Amino acid sequence: MTYLILGLIVFLGVHSVRIVADDWRTQTRARIGPLAWKGLYSVLSLLGFALIVWGFGLARQQPVQLWSPPVALRHLASLLTLLSFVLLAAAYVPGNIIKERIHHPMVLGVKLWALAHLLANGNLGHVVLFGSFLAWAIVDFTASRRRDRTLGTRYPGGTAGATGITVALGVGAWIAFALWLHGLLIGVRPLG
Repeated sequence: MTYLILGLIVFLGVHSVRIVADDWRTQTRARIGPLAWKGLYSVLSLLGFALIVWGFGLARQQPVQLWSPPVALRHLASLLTLLSFVLLAAAYVPGNIIKERIHHPMVLGVKLWALAHLLANGNLGHVVLFGSFLAWAIVDFTASRRRDRTLGTRYPGGTAGATGITVALGVGAWIAFALWLHGLLIGVRPLG
């Protein structure tokens, strides 16, 4: 569990700099340059991610079961992850209505993804991993929306065509992940 927690501190810490120290981030980025900032950010993010993967793998070898979720929650988790994949796609497809309305669809997608996994899994490793991501996403989404209001940030309008592409990509990615990639990469086939 130590490596999992350390990885979460590094990964979510790097992703929280703008939440807790936006002025410092801006000054440091200006001082060392955007390329060096992105490089440092990427290296620390990858280090944190590697520790999370390793630590979670170790935690899964000796699970501490806290509760047994009912089957209905697993079905709800599938729906929530479907929505999270659509939100993830909305973060990258330009000109979609979802991003226009939500402003930060990736962070909202992380919230739904983490909540889904908390509902479907009842062991300590899952609670630590997905609970941490859920708490971070709630704080980040709130801070990002507040920053948008303060700065008067406007998001460009979306079109039905771009939104349709967004939904199709999200659903397609969810199908590929749920039926094949989750089992290949994580070792668990959520849809059987």
